[in-house]
Amino acid sequence: MTQMDPREKARTIVEAALEKKAERPIVLDMTDLTFYADTFILLTGRSDRQVRAIADGILEALGARGEAPIGVEGMDDAYWVLIDCNDAIVHVFDPEARAKFDLERLWQDAPRMDLGIEGVDPNPVPEQPRLDGDDAEDPAA
Repeated sequence: MTQMDPREKARTIVEAALEKKAERPIVLDMTDLTFYADTFILLTGRSDRQVRAIADGILEALGARGEAPIGVEGMDDAYWVLIDCNDAIVHVFDPEARAKFDLERLWQDAPRMDLGIEGVDPNPVPEQPRLDGDDAEDPAA
């Protein structure tokens, strides 16, 4: 078993997530900011079922490459699934959890990693959470 380099591992993870229709993938380069991970990978699923499917797809893709995670947390609730892949930490959120914990802002000093995946913006515009009572049709209402 050969260990993947951080960029290759991040690309494998993001591609597996995109196969399950993950949204807003962001890869943060953490090499100069933490001692425990080279990358943080942030992903969004639209429902608990999709969050679980994304996490399962990532685990399957890594397993096919001979990579086993150190741990997986949050699969039961699937609000925020954390996959510890040793040098990569994967966060799969539902939209509410991603907005609430806002890791992009927390780790804003981390450079974004462009994996060269067609159609993936390494710096997507932050999604604004919809507040109860918002009228999407008429902002003046």
